[in-house]
Formats: sequence, C-alpha cells, structure tokens
Amino acid sequence: VQLVESGGGLVQPGGSLRLSCAASGSIDSIGEMSWYRQVPGKEREMVATISSNGMTNYAPSVKGRFTISRDNAKNTVYLKMNSLEPEDTAVYYCNADIFLPRWSNYWGQGTQVTVSS
Repeated sequence: VQLVESGGGLVQPGGSLRLSCAASGSIDSIGEMSWYRQVPGKEREMVATISSNGMTNYAPSVKGRFTISRDNAKNTVYLKMNSLEPEDTAVYYCNADIFLPRWSNYWGQGTQVTVSS
C-alpha cells in the first residue's frame, strides 16, 4: 500500500492550494483519513480528519480556512487550503487507516507547503 501526496508548493499569503493524497494497492477498505503537518524542531500536528462516512474534525488554527474531503471511489483524500498564512508553512503528510485484510495505519511521504511573499 502506498499513499502519494501531491499539490504542495509556494504560495503568497492569502492564497490557496489543494493537496491530494491517493492510496494505492490491494485495499479492501479505508477508514479514517487525515492530514498532518510538521515544521523542523516541532512535533507533527493534526490538521484535519475525515471519517469513512464523511464526519470531519479540524485543528483550531485552520478551522474555517481549510476543508478536508474524500472520494471513496478513488481512494483519495483532499485538503483545500484557503487564506494561507506564513504560519501554515510546513511539510504536510497524509495518514490513513487501511484494511487489507487487517487494519493498519499508513503515512505518505509528505509534500512541502511554503507560504511566503
């Protein structure tokens, strides 16, 4: 199983980006999918989660600016980021609980998001 992120890059403050994370492999089912982020010297922090039936949860720092969604047919989770701030600069990681044929947790390789003028 692989989780492959895409969509990171450099954006100006106030701008937007959309991250994607696609799961591939012999997957029976995907449970909760999440986005985390990490900056050097700090612990990885949860940004947003979405359950298999679409219930979402956000970190207070991104609530109202970021939107997590998923396409179960494509085994893909998205993170739409609006009103980006320099403090959002980090490596963003995808995380998922995948059943194949038992539940295991997987991480993507990360994608860099840099918010700077």
